[in-house]
Amino acid sequence: MISVCVPTYNGEKYIREQLNSILCQIGEKDEIIISDDGSSDLTVEILNSYNDKRIKIFHHVKHKKPKSKFRFNLTTRNIENALKNANGDIIFMADQDDVWEKNRIEKILPYLNDYSLVLNDCKVVDEDKKSIHESYFQINKSNKGFFKNLIKNSYLGCCMAFTKESMDFFYPFPKVPIPHDIWIGLMNEIYGRVHFLDEKLVLYRRHGNNLSYSSGASNFSFWYKMEYRIILLFAILLKLIKKK
Repeated sequence: MISVCVPTYNGEKYIREQLNSILCQIGEKDEIIISDDGSSDLTVEILNSYNDKRIKIFHHVKHKKPKSKFRFNLTTRNIENALKNANGDIIFMADQDDVWEKNRIEKILPYLNDYSLVLNDCKVVDEDKKSIHESYFQINKSNKGFFKNLIKNSYLGCCMAFTKESMDFFYPFPKVPIPHDIWIGLMNEIYGRVHFLDEKLVLYRRHGNNLSYSSGASNFSFWYKMEYRIILLFAILLKLIKKK
């Protein structure tokens, strides 16, 4: 069984195109797990309009804590809620505003017999799907390696697929603010086996409303980036200690 986990928040503009690109690739017993973070637009109405039993909507209840300056933590907690409700043996990640190429699942599944996590390449496109970069791996110099990815991350959540068993490596997420995709990738580097698939299987859409900032030059300061990496590293060390 395959679970596709999609965090949503005010995604009415793109969610239908993304869902259509996923539904045609999954079977009748598979599922799309939607975790909605309190959308105030038509996102939930669009999801309900499909009337498809494979689409399962879970409403993420945010904890009443002081707001974090790390905006990525909003997505991290929403993703965590989606993963909590996923039932599949294989889990694919997807963003609400991207588009899958037609053969993403077919291309990735064989590798998950030998690897705990597969990261595919993607094309970076604008809001109209016009090409910005033909290969994210190329512009990001993506490659495996714990310290390489701690310093300059290659792991994009929307391009990941992993086995249910590998969730033992990284779930639940730490309570501190961490980027979910780096966390999942690095914990698989430590405990599992990762494979970088050079095929571009996602149109990775970049526009002004993206919550993540994984493409192009970051607007955040050196100290901002250092701070969350230090938090991330301490969370990893704590996880390693608990595992012993």
